[in-house]
Amino acid sequence: MKKAIVFFIIFLLAVGATKYAFNGVENTGELSAGDFDQEKAILTLIILIVAGAMLFTEAAPLAATAMLVPVALSFPGIDVLSSADAFSQFGNKWVVLFMAAFILGDAVFRTGFADKVGQLTVKGAGKNKNLLLILVMLAVGGMSAFLSNTGTTAVFIPIVMGICASASIKPGKILMPMAFAASLGGTMTLVGTPPNGLVNSTLEQAGLAQLSFFDFAQMGLILFVAGILYYALLGHKFLPDSDSESTFEEGNIVYRREKMWVSMLIFLFVLLATVYNIVPITTAFMLGACLVVITGCITMQEAFNSISWTTIFLFAGMLSLSIALTNTGAAAMIANICIHYITSPMALLAVTYILTAITTNFMSNTATAALIMPIGLALADAFDVSAKPILIAIAMAASACFLTPIATPPNMIVLGPGGYKFKDYFKAGWPLQLICGILVITITPLIWPF
Repeated sequence: MKKAIVFFIIFLLAVGATKYAFNGVENTGELSAGDFDQEKAILTLIILIVAGAMLFTEAAPLAATAMLVPVALSFPGIDVLSSADAFSQFGNKWVVLFMAAFILGDAVFRTGFADKVGQLTVKGAGKNKNLLLILVMLAVGGMSAFLSNTGTTAVFIPIVMGICASASIKPGKILMPMAFAASLGGTMTLVGTPPNGLVNSTLEQAGLAQLSFFDFAQMGLILFVAGILYYALLGHKFLPDSDSESTFEEGNIVYRREKMWVSMLIFLFVLLATVYNIVPITTAFMLGACLVVITGCITMQEAFNSISWTTIFLFAGMLSLSIALTNTGAAAMIANICIHYITSPMALLAVTYILTAITTNFMSNTATAALIMPIGLALADAFDVSAKPILIAIAMAASACFLTPIATPPNMIVLGPGGYKFKDYFKAGWPLQLICGILVITITPLIWPF
């Protein structure tokens, strides 16, 4: 509460100083685009900095901070965006898509499919620790490409802990790589992780061609395979030899197993309709979400509860900042400053990747991607290169985060069950973080040229 008040006071002082400085000063119109407004650009940057600081310190709940962004942008006296424009992103098709994806994914969980996959995985591994590690990472990562990586991780935790107890394997040897696999698996599809959806949203706002459902797999699959190989061959040696500090309960979920094939058929229909462009992607996912409710795979209340509202509010609220950064020329201001220090497109890609990776390890990956992507877009424009490799690098950096437990929800959810300490993540995760960085920086431009 105190932090939020301090940031609010700083915000008011900064806005007041900006308004005073520009009082009576006409817009210079320095950019050739003709729509550059220095005052509004600076006000937008103030909102960006304060919002970033609040998200980083969690001075207020993440969703509340995100909603203050369109409030600030449209507040009388600031007027960077109209109220209608500032809050219009709740109707953004990618926001709607992720709401539907949460519902559809939860139906697959509640009908027992994920549980069945988990049981078959540990049964196939038996008491072989290395085989169990590989199979769990494959199963969790594969499902996370299409379902919630947090939900997938949560379902597997009690299953893995049970087999670890019977096979005398420390849970800490399995759960951390499992969480990392969930994050890497999400990089392979459009709906696997919110930062991927932000790529298409940013491209759409810029009037550029968007990526298809599986385009992300060209880079994401490489990272996923690299993660499995690393822990199978070397990384398992860096995992802590810790005992569980808590008993993770799966909850009182009663699986509707008789509806499993119904949910899977609906999910398969949505997937095929999306891949082959039979139905627009948002329409297909929302139809699937409606069908799983109508067929009784999931109740309406369960559907409401399945949606990660923090993700939705972050997504929609921060998109308004993206629009403001572009429309006011604030992103171009940042780009013009950066090009004096960055000498090549490859260096640009490396800098944006490293900045995103470092930031994401200490705050929400969705918020980080939303903050950096419009700047990356402006930088690409300043260098006169394609924005796709830059935005893909930002998205991958926002998901491939292994240095702290707060980097991603899967990292956090295994903290207690694995008996981990904060430093365990850094010790076991930094080599994979480095590997992913090298792979993304070197391979992304080969797939999506500048």
